[in-house]
Amino acid sequence: MSQISFEKLKLSQEIQLAIDSMGFTETTEIQKKAIPIIIEGHDVLGKSQTGTGKTLAFSIPAIELIKEENKDKVQVLIICPTRELTMQATHEILKLSKFKKNVVVANIYGGSPIEKQIFKLKTSNIVVGTPGRIIDHLKKRTLKLNNLKMVVLDEADEMLSMGFREDIEKILLNAPDEKQTILFSATMPIEILKLTKKFQKDPKLIEISRNKTTVESICQYYYNVPIGKKAECLKLLLLYYQPKLSIVFCNTKKMVDCISEFLKTNNFEAIGLHGDMQQNQRSSVMKSFKSGQTKILVATDVAARGIDVNDVDYVVNFDIPQNIEYYVHRIGRTGRAGKSGEAITICSGKTQVDSLIRVCRLIKSTIKEKKLPKIEDILKAQYKNNLSFIEEQLKDETNKDQYHKMTKNLIEKGYDPILIASVVLKNFFKEKDKILKDLKPIKCFTFERNIPERNFRNNRKYTKNNKIFENISINVGKLNNVDCNSVVRAIINKTQLNLEEIGKIKIFDKKTLVEIPKEKIFFALKQLKNFRICGKTASAISCKF
Repeated sequence: MSQISFEKLKLSQEIQLAIDSMGFTETTEIQKKAIPIIIEGHDVLGKSQTGTGKTLAFSIPAIELIKEENKDKVQVLIICPTRELTMQATHEILKLSKFKKNVVVANIYGGSPIEKQIFKLKTSNIVVGTPGRIIDHLKKRTLKLNNLKMVVLDEADEMLSMGFREDIEKILLNAPDEKQTILFSATMPIEILKLTKKFQKDPKLIEISRNKTTVESICQYYYNVPIGKKAECLKLLLLYYQPKLSIVFCNTKKMVDCISEFLKTNNFEAIGLHGDMQQNQRSSVMKSFKSGQTKILVATDVAARGIDVNDVDYVVNFDIPQNIEYYVHRIGRTGRAGKSGEAITICSGKTQVDSLIRVCRLIKSTIKEKKLPKIEDILKAQYKNNLSFIEEQLKDETNKDQYHKMTKNLIEKGYDPILIASVVLKNFFKEKDKILKDLKPIKCFTFERNIPERNFRNNRKYTKNNKIFENISINVGKLNNVDCNSVVRAIINKTQLNLEEIGKIKIFDKKTLVEIPKEKIFFALKQLKNFRICGKTASAISCKF
C-alpha cells in the first residue's frame, strides 16, 4: 500500500500535534488521496471499504475548515447510519481537535435525551448525527444550517439500504447551495450515483481498489472462554501455535502491563508497549521485537500504530477491539508482504462473540470458532516443534564444532549415542518443559442456539464425579441477552456453588436450564428466588418430571 507521512500533507500545527499524540505516523491510502483534495474545497465521491481510515480522511479537513468568526455556528455536518458510527466519529474528532480551541463537537442520535442535545447544539460548530435525529432537530429548529460549509455522508450505501434516502435528501435540501459535499461509500449502486448527480458539483472520484483493503490472506478464529480464564487461554494458545513473532492487543495500558507480566512469569519472551512509555523505551522495545530477540509484543492500539514488521505470523486480540477500524488495523499487522497470517480473538460470552461477528460481517470477512486445544494436543505440538528445530540444527554444517568432537569422545568411551542425545535434549528443552509441567485444561461453557423447547426433556439426569445432576429453570433467556458466562457468574455469586458444580447450560428465548448436583437443588432454589442477571430480576424453579 502506498503511504506517505502525515507531515507531508502540511496540516496545521495543532492537527499535527494531535496526530503525533495519537501515534499515527503514515497515512492510509484513502487519507493520502482524500485529505488534500477535500482541503482544497472540492466535492468528493470516495469508494472505500470500512476499516480503511475514512474517519480521519474527512475529520482532519473538517476540523481545518472551522473558522473563528462563526465558532458558535454549525459549519460542518457529518451524517452516519448508526449511533455506534456517530460515537466513533465524534471520538476521533475530539482527539484530533484537542489542540484546536475553537472546535466544539456535538453528537446527536436517537435513544439519547433530546434536551441534552439541544443544549450542546447551541455552541457547537461540528455536528455528527444519524439522519432521523438530524431531521428531528431541523423540525424543532434547534439545528440551523445557515452557516454550513461542509456536509459529509459516511457509509452512504449503508444509509440508503436502511431506508434513509428521503431523510438524507431533506437534510441536503435544507443546507446552503454553496457548500462542500463529501460522500463515502463501500459500494456504488445506482442510488448513490443519483444522489451524487443531484447534490454534488463536479465531484472528484477517489477509489481504493478492493485488493488493498481486504484481509483475505488472514485466517481469523475466535475462542469463547469463561470470564477470568482469558490469560490461561492465551497461555495455552501460545504454547499450541508456537508463533515465531506475535502481537497481543489489549484495550488499556494497565492490561498491557498485566498480560506482559503474566507471560514473563510463565517463561514467555514477552514485552509491553503503550503510550505511557518514554520514546527511548518504545524504540528499545521495537528494536527487540523487530530483531526477533523478543517473540511476543503486548500492545495497545495507539502504541501499535506504525508497526511495520513483515514476519508477524500471529495476532491475538486479548480484548475485543473498540471499533471496526481498530480490528482491521490489528489483524493487518500479520499477513504482510504477500505472506499468510493468523488472527485470533479471545471472547468471553455471547455478547462479545456477537459483537465480533458483526464487525467481521461489516468488513465482509469470515471468522470461525475453534475449540481450545487439549493438553495432549499441546504436548504433541511442542514435540513436533522441538523435533523440527533439532532437524534444522542437524542440517547446519557450522554445528560441527567442539560439541561435535565432545560427542565423538563420549561415544568412543562406550556411551550409548541415543542416551547422550537424550541427556542433551532434556537439558536444552528444560525451560520449555517447565511451562508444560503444570498445564491445566480450561472448562468452556457451550451456548447452544436454536434448541426447540418442546423436544428438550426438563428432567435430564446424569452422573459426574459421583454426583447426580438435575436441571433447574431460570425465567430469563436469549431475549434478555443472557449468555452462559453471566448465568455462571450470577449463580456462583448467589449460591457459592463451585464452578465444577455447574453442569450444562441451555438457553432458550425465555428461559435457561442449568444442571446442578441433586443434593444442592433445594439450597440453590432457596438462594435463587430473587436475583439479578444481565440487569434483569430473575428467579429459579425446579423442573417437573
